[in-house]
This record gives sequence, C-alpha cells and structure tokens, in this order.
Amino acid sequence: MTTKGPLQRQVIVPMNNDLARKFIKNSSMHVININHALKAIKSNTIADFICAEDKGIIIMTNCVSSSSDLQEIEKYIKNSLSSDIEQVLSPKLLQSKSYLKIVGILYINQKTNSCISSDNIKNVFKNNHLFNDIILASKL
Repeated sequence: MTTKGPLQRQVIVPMNNDLARKFIKNSSMHVININHALKAIKSNTIADFICAEDKGIIIMTNCVSSSSDLQEIEKYIKNSLSSDIEQVLSPKLLQSKSYLKIVGILYINQKTNSCISSDNIKNVFKNNHLFNDIILASKL
C-alpha cells in the first residue's frame, strides 16, 4: 500500500531507532495483537501495517484513531517492550499545518483612505471565529 502523503490515519509512536527496529521484526504479529486489543475495547479501528520511520514507528489504521485507541496501542507497545518502557513515548496522530494565501485585498481602506496594514488584518482575524488559531506569517 502506498500513500501520496501523510494521513490522519497514521498513529506515530516515538521511540529510538534501535527500539523501533527491534519492534518491527515481528510486525505482523504486532498487527494481529493490536487488532485483538482494539477489538477487546469494541473499537472499529483496525491496524493495517506497521513500519519503522526515522524517530519511531508508524501504525497505519483504517480510520482516524480515537484517544481510547491510542491508549490501547500505547499499553500494548509498552507491554511488549517492557524492558525499554521509558523509551516509548505516547502515540500521537499526525499533526499538519495548512497555509492560506490571501489574495485580492484592497490596499487602501475605503473609509479612511489610508493603506491597510497587517494590524488591520490581525484585528479581523481576532474578531472572527473562523480565524481561530490562524497566525499571520508574512507582512507583504
């Protein structure tokens, strides 16, 4: 299975490279056991496969994992690597950033006949709930 880019269906479990290689040796057995653990908590999530990446392992699932799924995956991984439990961090879903390029803004404010500044745009962002968690990256 190939993917074009990062997906939200990827569960990332940070750990060092040696531990990831050790874990990935029995990846097919781990997929079976993770699916058994997820089925035990009546989750609809199914692990498809596990691969090692630069800073840990990635578990591909059929859907976006819930927090209870992540807790169950963490519990299974920590139990299977019990001697290195402190080196395994909590699983995370992929975090990505989107960028919005604003085009077509008038350069002159019609009311005051002065140039629109980045402060004017920041005020619009603050006063509109659609722009929560948006940061102005460039002041061009």
